Amino acid sequence: MTDPARRTPHSTYRLQVSPDFTLFDAAGVLPYLHDLGVDWVYLSPLLASEPGSTHGYDVVAFDHVDVERGGEEGLAAVSAEARRLGMGVLVDIVPNHVGVATPSEDPWWWDVLKLGRESEHATAFDVDWAAGDGRLVIPVIGDDDEDAITIAVAQGEVRYHDQRFPLAPGTTTLEEQHYDLVSWRAADEDLNYRRFFAVNTLAAVRVEDPEVFAETHAEIKRWFDEGLVDGLRVDHPDGLRDPKRYLDDLAALTGGAYVLVEKILEPGEELLADWATDGTTGYDALALIDRVLTDPAGEAPLTALEDRLRGALVDWHRMVHDNKRAVADGILHSEVLRITREVAKVVEGVDEDAVADAIGELLACFPVYRSYLPEGRDHLDQAFAAARASRPELAATYDVLEPVLNDEWGQPARRLQQTSGMVMAKGVEDCSFYQWSRLTSLNEVGGDPSIFAVDVDAFHAAMAARQRDWPDAMVTLSTHDTKRGEDVRARITVLAEEPGHWEQALDELLRLAPVPDPGFGSLLWQAVLGAWTPDHLPDLRERLHGYAEKAMREAGDRTAWNEPDEAYEAAVHAAVDAVFDDDEVREVLVGLAARIDEPAQANSLAAKLLAITIPGVPDVYQGSELWETSLVDPDNRRPVDFEHRKAVLAGTAEDDAAAKLHVTCAALTLRRERPELFTGYTPVSASGSAAGHVVAYDRGGAIAVVTRLPLGLAAAGCGDTTLDLPEGRWHDVLTGLDTDGRLEHLLATHPVALLVRKD
Repeated sequence: MTDPARRTPHSTYRLQVSPDFTLFDAAGVLPYLHDLGVDWVYLSPLLASEPGSTHGYDVVAFDHVDVERGGEEGLAAVSAEARRLGMGVLVDIVPNHVGVATPSEDPWWWDVLKLGRESEHATAFDVDWAAGDGRLVIPVIGDDDEDAITIAVAQGEVRYHDQRFPLAPGTTTLEEQHYDLVSWRAADEDLNYRRFFAVNTLAAVRVEDPEVFAETHAEIKRWFDEGLVDGLRVDHPDGLRDPKRYLDDLAALTGGAYVLVEKILEPGEELLADWATDGTTGYDALALIDRVLTDPAGEAPLTALEDRLRGALVDWHRMVHDNKRAVADGILHSEVLRITREVAKVVEGVDEDAVADAIGELLACFPVYRSYLPEGRDHLDQAFAAARASRPELAATYDVLEPVLNDEWGQPARRLQQTSGMVMAKGVEDCSFYQWSRLTSLNEVGGDPSIFAVDVDAFHAAMAARQRDWPDAMVTLSTHDTKRGEDVRARITVLAEEPGHWEQALDELLRLAPVPDPGFGSLLWQAVLGAWTPDHLPDLRERLHGYAEKAMREAGDRTAWNEPDEAYEAAVHAAVDAVFDDDEVREVLVGLAARIDEPAQANSLAAKLLAITIPGVPDVYQGSELWETSLVDPDNRRPVDFEHRKAVLAGTAEDDAAAKLHVTCAALTLRRERPELFTGYTPVSASGSAAGHVVAYDRGGAIAVVTRLPLGLAAAGCGDTTLDLPEGRWHDVLTGLDTDGRLEHLLATHPVALLVRKD
């Protein structure tokens, strides 16, 4: 039974705490957030991190709040101000890994480097010592740069440029150390410690060990013991050995506090009901919101355009498989080899090359991020079936592997589960999403771009299930990890209603500013159109160059981070410059932007009201109460002008996104002040010619109404369309006007409405 004293938020507002925006700064904006209608403040990771870290996911010490972010006093200030305002505090935590880019900053890592397996912290890290001949493999040396390694015996250090490593006691030469400094290229094959994905400077920790859990959560425990924090967001639980056990341990530590998990669910996949969590961080909801606002009629012409630009029929699922396989054979092959070594320990005489090949194919065929044996065994079965079909010559090896990888207590199976999510993330989010440009508003974390749209009935069914099963899960539109901010996606979504006009404009842009890969050119020009904000032109050029570099290198098919193709990249950057330097290019872009601006704003307001009013706890990412036109990180972690937002809210400053702030404030305030109006979910139907252009539902006294496919609605008009409202006298809290449900009047001021009974 739920503890009646347990706090659950009505909404949250995410703040990116950094050395440039400290906890003291966060405390200072809480009155504004409260006026906006926010219930809880939601803070990015706070524990001590790498010097200068802007995100905090590279934790280096677990026993104190990062001093650069305001330290213990800063957290106390946030908590005290939140308590004064009646607000709660949610904090992001990182249990899977620690930052080791600067070994001297992480006392545990430094001690392991110094003492090896004799270190008291050796068991905290997930290291296969045997694979490194008893040494920790550190891939940091540049090409032909071994001579830069020096030994400072007097200081007890090994040095490589500005990097420092400890000398083992009583040693003087490099060969005597408990670590081996090797080429950065060796990480793909020879690395013997688990990481966060393929980031060598983020070493995984073994929180499945009770002592490690206790030590890594000592400061977090203090937060709850002293009443400073009310809830947690758990980063990357799929990297953990046993996520369910971890969440049980966390619940015991926090007294059963509100906890969310950053878990990516594939379409049709359900979050495990026995996890001690209130739900996911909301990418599943984001995917549904975007797709119910996407015109399904745009799928066929945009698919044909994609195929023409690529010069071949593009198969999303084949692309995903091949990119995942490339990851398993490339940057994460060291993880495949580690699983192979674990298999060899339990199956004598196995052909390790064949096992590695078979495991790579299994990972490429895995249909979801990971299984949690014995739950999710059907996903493992699906992976085996697909792998056997694609590589029948490995049948005998799969016969050997199947019982081993189904043994939930065995090391090979447990390590496979920790690895499949890495391969999925790197192959899909960080690669395929940049190679598929059909409609890039759908290329978002937690979504499957091959699913183009969902109809209103399917959306209602999903929301009813959400209300029944996960009523307190988070709902998000923008995060520090989204590839495109919510209003970038809202603008791109309009293209599904205008595929012909988009194709003409794109062809002209590609003619005026050609790039070697027209398919990538489509992805680039969608990003330009989505982020196009003429009032921010001074920094937009730099931001688009940063996006272009990351996007084409993540795509990895024409250039790459470790082997950039200078000629290809120069052509792409020239196209970005043409946006600002070529009048013909600018004319095409401005004309296209003018055509989509109004429907894009309707999409933005619709998505915002949906996100705040559907079942779940809505999160507003910092600054997104006005237009959120950020691109992929680090662009989406830029500073936010809160003083301007305060002034817009107070009515003392103007902004062309003032309507979005108004909708956000009104909806958040109603959720916080009248929670009893948001306890159910019943679709509200519409009758008339424009019935397909509205999504409406009753949450138990509050009815949300949003425009769907605004270009089509503008062309056809509302006609006689009327909402079938429940009994009573209703008025719109956004306008203060009464309504009888006629769409023409209801949506005359805003493309959305939020209704409550007058009594």
